[in-house]
Amino acid sequence: MLGNVPESSTATAKSRTRKPRLDKVLADAVDQAREAAEEAGDGIGEHLSVEAETDRVVTHYFECTLAGYRGWRWAVVLTRAPRARAATVSETALLPGKDALRAPAWVPWSERLQGGEVGTGEVLPTEEDDDRLMPAYQYSDDDAVEDIAGELGLGRERVMNREGRAEVAQRWYDGDRGPTAPIAEAAPAPARCGTCGFFLPLAGSMRLAFGACANLYSSEDARVVSADHGCGAHSQISEFVDTTPQGVDKSEIIYDDEGSELL
Repeated sequence: MLGNVPESSTATAKSRTRKPRLDKVLADAVDQAREAAEEAGDGIGEHLSVEAETDRVVTHYFECTLAGYRGWRWAVVLTRAPRARAATVSETALLPGKDALRAPAWVPWSERLQGGEVGTGEVLPTEEDDDRLMPAYQYSDDDAVEDIAGELGLGRERVMNREGRAEVAQRWYDGDRGPTAPIAEAAPAPARCGTCGFFLPLAGSMRLAFGACANLYSSEDARVVSADHGCGAHSQISEFVDTTPQGVDKSEIIYDDEGSELL
């Protein structure tokens, strides 16, 4: 059973919940608040409102007319001592309003960086805890092991882990070098890179799905492509389409006389 609550505790609780009363002396000190705002900065516009913060503490708000600060407000906090008739400036600040124009939230550079943005002469350090990498092979004293270590890619300090390779494979497969790229969909259905003589499979776990194109005349030359990618420069393209003069559409002959000279 609860006992009687002291009156002092009840009064304290009510004082915490009741809305503070607007102090008339401080509310009327608009000119003093404006002077304080003008000393703090430029672009002081019309007086917008005054709000009570606590007993004998109010904030005056003025419109900010500075370019690029739409919706911002100059705020001047005034206070006074008990029974005092003079207001004192406590704080001045430029604050955003409800509809203020603000800069976008700051995003770390590592999250802003997009694929392919590191250009010539630029440097991109790799974090020590990069979740795409893992520690690689450590050198041994066995010559037989060392003979194949380099070939297997084990002579590096870090290599890509399973998650990193899976992410790369998915990105390549869904990109312009995968089976759904326009050039692949326009090529004959059997003309897939995995059956092309110019297809050089990658090493390791990626060799079954990806390789490099080595056809000088293909637009994919020197690029990694999926095995089910394709183009019209397949090494056996003549087996899939009629490449004889009769089977290839010819464009009409056009004479370019722009560079000719009239004699």
